[in-house]
Amino acid sequence: MKNRMWINLVMVILVAGLFFTVSCAKKTIVSDATTIEDQEKVQAKAQADATTEAAAEAARIAQQNLEDQTDNGKALMQAKAMAAKKRFENQDIHFEYDSSDLSSMAKMVLKEKAAWLKTNYSAVTIEGHCDDRGTTEYNLALGERRASTAKSYLINLGVAASRLNTISYGEEQPIDSGVTESAYRKNRRAHFAID
Repeated sequence: MKNRMWINLVMVILVAGLFFTVSCAKKTIVSDATTIEDQEKVQAKAQADATTEAAAEAARIAQQNLEDQTDNGKALMQAKAMAAKKRFENQDIHFEYDSSDLSSMAKMVLKEKAAWLKTNYSAVTIEGHCDDRGTTEYNLALGERRASTAKSYLINLGVAASRLNTISYGEEQPIDSGVTESAYRKNRRAHFAID
């Protein structure tokens, strides 16, 4: 963009220089013009033509700059939208052991997600996940409760229920397969996938 701006600036300077060169050039005697008045008219017409050309070139450059700014603005808006979408998908909410209650941090994240959903019409699947302690059946039920809790909170924030789906993976898709409390904490989550 800066290179284009510099090229446009150089073009404006060249056009202005051409204008001054033409207007300050030594006047030539036109053989068809028999009087001084005729010569002045011819020179005035030539000067007006040069001015018109310079103005047209300046207008073209200004239009090109405006188009470049518009293109850059659109690209910036698309980049921001993609970043917001990635942030939406990559930010999970986490739960305490054997709980489907929302923490204050989880509520804050859900408020951000609700704001994004209100401006972007997308359907979302909320995935409930657990650590590997407990039976498979119990963890599937706990994962469903976690997903349903997140869905209910989003509905209370004004997101249409028809746009929200839930699924439980229980302990089947851990982020961290370790057997430490840190690994368990990472796996107790609700993940948001845009359909």
